[in-house]
Amino acid sequence: MPENKKILIIDDETDLCLLLKEYFVKKHYEVILSHSLSEGEHLLKDTRPDIIFLDNNLPDGFGWGLAPKIATEFPDTYIVLVSAFHPKKPEMPSGSHFRIIEKPIKFSDLDKQFAAA
Repeated sequence: MPENKKILIIDDETDLCLLLKEYFVKKHYEVILSHSLSEGEHLLKDTRPDIIFLDNNLPDGFGWGLAPKIATEFPDTYIVLVSAFHPKKPEMPSGSHFRIIEKPIKFSDLDKQFAAA
C-alpha cells in the first residue's frame, strides 16, 4: 500500500479535484488540492509530493509551462499532465517521469496506471 505517499492536484475544476481526492484517499494516499498555479507552486515546495496532477488551463497561467521546472527541481516526482484541450506537450528534461491524461479522466485508466505504484 502506498502509505504516506502524497499527491498534489493542481486543477481549477473543483468537482474533479474532489473526485480524484476521494479516489486516492481510498487508496491510502495523502491528497493536497490547489485551484491555482501560484498556490500550487507554494504547496509543491512545502509538501514535496510523490505525484502531481497538473492541469494546463488555470486561472492564473498555464500549468504545463511549469512542468519542466518541476521535473528539474523535483526529479523523483511523477508528473501527470492533465488537459481537455490537447495542448502541445512541453519539452521535458531527459529522464523525467511524466504522463499525459486527457479529460475526462477515467478511473479505470488511473487504476491501470497506479496499480504498480
